[in-house]
Amino acid sequence: MTAHINTGESADAAGDPTAPYFGFGGRIGTTMAGSQNQWPTATTAPEGAPNIVFVLVDDVGFSDIGCFGSEIRTPNIDRLASEGLRFTNFHVNPMCSPTRASLLTGLNCHAAGMGHIAQDDPGFPGYRAEIADNVSTAAEILRTAGYATLMVGKWHLCRDNDMGAGGPQHGWPCQRGFDRFYGILEAFTNLHQPHRLIEDNHVVEVDQWPDDYFLTDDLTNKAIRMIRERSASRPGQPFFLYMAHPAAHAPLLAKADDIERYRDTYDVGWDQTRILRHARQIELGVIPAGTPLPPRNHERGDDVKAWDDLTDDERRLYARYMAVYAAMVDEIDQSVGRLREALEETGEWENTILVFLSDNGASREGESTGTTNYFGHLGHGDAKDTLAQDLARIDDIGGPTTMTHYPRGWAMASNTPFRLYKRNTYAGGHQVPCVWSWPKGLGHVAGDIRTQYAHCIDVLPTVLALAGIGAPAQRNGQAVKPMNGASLVPVLHDAAHGPVRAEQYYELEGHRGFYRDGWEVVTNRRPRTKFTDADWELYHLAEDPTEITNLASAAPDRVADLAAGFHAAALANQVYPLDEGSGWRWIVRPPKDDVFHLPVTIWPGTPTLERIRSGSLVWQRTCVIIIDATVAAGDGGVLVAHGDQGGGYAVEVDRDELWFVHNDGHGATTRASAGQLTPGRHRIVVTLGGPGGGRWIVAVTVDGQQRLADLERPMLWPMAPFSGIDTGIDRGSPVDWQRYEQHGPFPFQGTLHSVRYEPGELAPDSGARFVELARDIGARYE
Repeated sequence: MTAHINTGESADAAGDPTAPYFGFGGRIGTTMAGSQNQWPTATTAPEGAPNIVFVLVDDVGFSDIGCFGSEIRTPNIDRLASEGLRFTNFHVNPMCSPTRASLLTGLNCHAAGMGHIAQDDPGFPGYRAEIADNVSTAAEILRTAGYATLMVGKWHLCRDNDMGAGGPQHGWPCQRGFDRFYGILEAFTNLHQPHRLIEDNHVVEVDQWPDDYFLTDDLTNKAIRMIRERSASRPGQPFFLYMAHPAAHAPLLAKADDIERYRDTYDVGWDQTRILRHARQIELGVIPAGTPLPPRNHERGDDVKAWDDLTDDERRLYARYMAVYAAMVDEIDQSVGRLREALEETGEWENTILVFLSDNGASREGESTGTTNYFGHLGHGDAKDTLAQDLARIDDIGGPTTMTHYPRGWAMASNTPFRLYKRNTYAGGHQVPCVWSWPKGLGHVAGDIRTQYAHCIDVLPTVLALAGIGAPAQRNGQAVKPMNGASLVPVLHDAAHGPVRAEQYYELEGHRGFYRDGWEVVTNRRPRTKFTDADWELYHLAEDPTEITNLASAAPDRVADLAAGFHAAALANQVYPLDEGSGWRWIVRPPKDDVFHLPVTIWPGTPTLERIRSGSLVWQRTCVIIIDATVAAGDGGVLVAHGDQGGGYAVEVDRDELWFVHNDGHGATTRASAGQLTPGRHRIVVTLGGPGGGRWIVAVTVDGQQRLADLERPMLWPMAPFSGIDTGIDRGSPVDWQRYEQHGPFPFQGTLHSVRYEPGELAPDSGARFVELARDIGARYE
């Protein structure tokens, strides 16, 4: 019998009633055995396609790797360079998220929608704080081509208000092409006790981290595990691994043994360290012989004191900060070595392209003094003298109780031989170490140096060309923006080949720069001033790579030509509008974010409420916390905890006594008693009053009776509390270290019925009250 199956399509021209189903290439009969089967064509990578690994490190300066002049031990990265090649004129964007977007898309950062960090969206196309829908990522392209796509580490490419359990998750790694993800969505974390880890699309729930836990090691373990899992499951399938270390971004944290290795190394200070690195760079051929070292950074607000002008206490403290940073870089190198060993063990190293680079220059966010309170320090500059507080914690620096950053004098040394820092459009902000390794394909150029200008937008086009893979023209039915990057393949193979790009723009927070054919114009933006062509400085990088001699007054026509080049590039890449520095962009939020300020009731069993939702309830405002709990004699534990060792507050019961705890993030923990709790059910109300002036006035009532009043403590802001709200336990990094040492996460032994947060009025000096005023002020600089 012959089957005639009506598929909605007409039979073929001969009237054959067994014409196949639409799109099916076999022959359909009544029975399977009497039919001709056919399988869809499987997507496979090109024969012999290499594995691809991006190792991206965070806030590591040009000179921080051994083969780029450092005293820090990096034998594994140095070995990559000796067997592959180094780019010594390699550039990125001067901040992390923009570079990550460019690296993964081959697009200029503003064109990808990531003109600044992935935090908030001020409402303009170049600053959406997520990769645009009409842009493909490396993971999407390579997965389409048959690769396994794996990521560990720091993402920082989705908006902060999209990071919660309720999403939306369209900007998370697994929705942007990765099969697997393990790491953090945000900019940084505590490496000893991470604030919030994500695996694929869910939060990793951890009540207490092991004493010997360290995130750099964990990420390395996970990367190796993913590779081995893929190798066992689908032999022969190439993989793309994006290993984005949170290190060496602040807070500066490292393992004790690694810190000890550098105990005395930095007693010489940043001036001498810089001189020694500069000499090694010339010896290694990283910079041309005769390249002068610029004077110590002296620009207003960016200046660095001479090491010899510091006090003995300052030198002792600042040397410790840098020892921790060096240990972090050392630990990155250890990770690279372990990853290589794993690939050698599986036989995949020979055909693995590995690209190592930093996301921007070294960071000046520790300002002139450094800090052990990064979450409270960030954004406030050198607001007060904290030397005594920080010095009292010197032996703890680098451990889990301090959130450390070094003074900008060490960032200057890290960026040797260049000027200024991350955020700036001078070379110190965007010229970084870059190493390429591919034993099978680059062995013939082992140990070479490439001095041609190159940019991180060139990396993706290059690896696609090496793998023989083209980029799809569409994504989800939309035409994809073509890449701005160019393939570096001819440069990889030929040291004499000319550069593949002649020009490139830079922009960050109003700092501007434009490079063309060995010349560059840059600005050192002063906030709340008009943008004018008089801001431009001009440097002939071919002769003055360290930007010492400003030729603007001698060559006004060239300045005008390059300034016009910046303007054209800015229009083409949706760079405008520029940040005038009024602060407006930091306080404006889309209307949909209003939901974060609504009251919330947290029921038993609720996981940690994520940071942005939690912080929005208390930042720069009054908030009332209502706790409904039943206790029996002897019951103890945490009722509610919000924050960590970087700053936070908690309400606890210990030995039948109720306590309010406040941690200022700088080593001062206040424990205020709210009296005894008798057995039974109680309504506990904690009021965080926000009168302004960066203060909270704390009050506690129990069943309507005042137990604590007029306790004045610093209001936690802008980054603390960095951990979200826990109820019935204090997970991860604790608010109260003393209680943690006694009880661990201190789960509540009674019955916690609910915890309700009711946010109240904004503080009188809250930035959110001044959105329109800030906009009016900023408009004056149009």
